[in-house]
Amino acid sequence: MVRGKTEMRRIENAASRQVTFSKRRNGLLKKAYELSVLCDAEVALIIFSSRGKLYQFSSSSVEKTIHRYMIHTKDVNCKQSLVDQKMQNLVSEAKNMAKQIELIEAQKRKLLGESLESCSAEELHELGNQLEESLRQIRNRKHSILTEQIAELKEKERSLMQENKLLREKFKEGNMPQLHAAEFAASDRNAQSMEVETELMIGRPGTR
Repeated sequence: MVRGKTEMRRIENAASRQVTFSKRRNGLLKKAYELSVLCDAEVALIIFSSRGKLYQFSSSSVEKTIHRYMIHTKDVNCKQSLVDQKMQNLVSEAKNMAKQIELIEAQKRKLLGESLESCSAEELHELGNQLEESLRQIRNRKHSILTEQIAELKEKERSLMQENKLLREKFKEGNMPQLHAAEFAASDRNAQSMEVETELMIGRPGTR
């Protein structure tokens, strides 16, 4: 005959409940003992009856096993706490960075002339000062680049003029008979074409 499945609920009959407790308690204690022997595991089992009576089993010592459990739980909780704290810091940092990016984007739009409706007169004045400062830096940089380019062209001009002078002297001395007059004239024109206007003008387009 197949044994029926016991419904998991409180046994109302006190005598039946006590008998079931005694049988299942002994079976649980036996399983704990077998687990400790077969698997060399540290096992501690504590049972309190409905009347408050204590039943226990330990493969070594209940107190030792409980102490070990408390240390392990404390370590796990500490590690989890550190992880949670680190996650909170990262979330807070991400929020701060998002706010900074939003402020920078808003400032960028204002500098481009967008979203100016909410700006006060003081904010608009500050934006104007920032734009003037940016324009001044751009002009200074442009002046520096043009000055460097002009210096390079002048140096190249001096080098070509020096080379042209040496060619003239050699041609006059007759040391270069293979250089025909037409070639020399062409060389002279090339040197002259390297002369550039070095006057530097900084200002608005269309003005001098």
